[in-house]
Amino acid sequence: MNLVDIIREVQKLDDMSQQRLLSYLQNALEHTINGKEPLLTEIAERKSERGFSCPHCHNANAVRFGKYQTTVGTKTVIRQRYKCKDCSKTFTDLTNTPLNRTRKLDKWLKFIECMIEGYSLRKSAELIGEITWVTLFYWRHKILSSLEQIPTEGFSGIVEMDETYFLYSEKGKRNITDREPRERGGTSDKRGISYDQVCVLVARDRQKITLSSVLGKGRIVKKRLDKKIGTLLSKDNILCTDSWRAFSSYAKEKKVEHYRFKSDGKIRVIKGIYHIQNVNNYHSRLKRWMNRFNGVASKYLEHYLAWFRFLETLGFSQSVKNIKGMLITSCLFPVQETNKALRKSTFHPISVTALEDLMN
Repeated sequence: MNLVDIIREVQKLDDMSQQRLLSYLQNALEHTINGKEPLLTEIAERKSERGFSCPHCHNANAVRFGKYQTTVGTKTVIRQRYKCKDCSKTFTDLTNTPLNRTRKLDKWLKFIECMIEGYSLRKSAELIGEITWVTLFYWRHKILSSLEQIPTEGFSGIVEMDETYFLYSEKGKRNITDREPRERGGTSDKRGISYDQVCVLVARDRQKITLSSVLGKGRIVKKRLDKKIGTLLSKDNILCTDSWRAFSSYAKEKKVEHYRFKSDGKIRVIKGIYHIQNVNNYHSRLKRWMNRFNGVASKYLEHYLAWFRFLETLGFSQSVKNIKGMLITSCLFPVQETNKALRKSTFHPISVTALEDLMN
């Protein structure tokens, strides 16, 4: 079949099929054009904006050290290798990134598109093709372990802060002995807030700078609160929270102007501008988005919080710019987790003793 015949067959396709074909061709050509990799070039340039350094010893004393050949899709490409003159270790532009040692680099942009859409691993594997959902599981968490490292900027002006709770989950763990296994998320056997619940703190200013992070099991306490948010708040901020006493004692200790709102009270807004409606709306969006996963293992909860924060900054838009931007950003922070380390990881909340909990 020659090119003219192919064009004729393409013209017979319906609009949806033509769009899918166009998307496939764009993804196939994105990584390798005439043996070059524009996406990899952009990653290398972004990583070296503040000076080129060794990913092993972090010293800026590296030199080019030959090239190596690899295959991406059906293309053969040549990549640069480097050597550090201090530690004598070699590395590439992809060392300590989610893309390191990947054999299917041509599949990553389509996978990022599925992540922005929030598709399940099995649906993503079906859409991408020639890859298993197990592989995509590790791809997902390597990307999220990088996005989790994006620093939160300091807050300005009015800061709304409130906690929300997720049921503690050991999803994926075999041989759970202390309780009956739950199905599709399940529910707690205990009423109200207990150590069956994982506390997530969300703080958000009016410029949409957002912190969302796991504090641990059970009720929020001042000690944990300070470890998470202490460096982001200043005396110039105005804090709006619910009426839980940990917030009150923390604001008093930090000498921050503070407005409290009772969950069952009639006063929702003070002086026309002070409220916690923005952070509560964030809670609602987060919970709705998390529901699609039918329960998330608590050891991975920080990853999913980082995922949602990043998607919020993108506006959940699947534009080519956002897809490439998410992949490039995930390569700017060191990722050293192996598949085995991810699989055997455990839930590690902030360490606070029971006595400290009682004292706060």
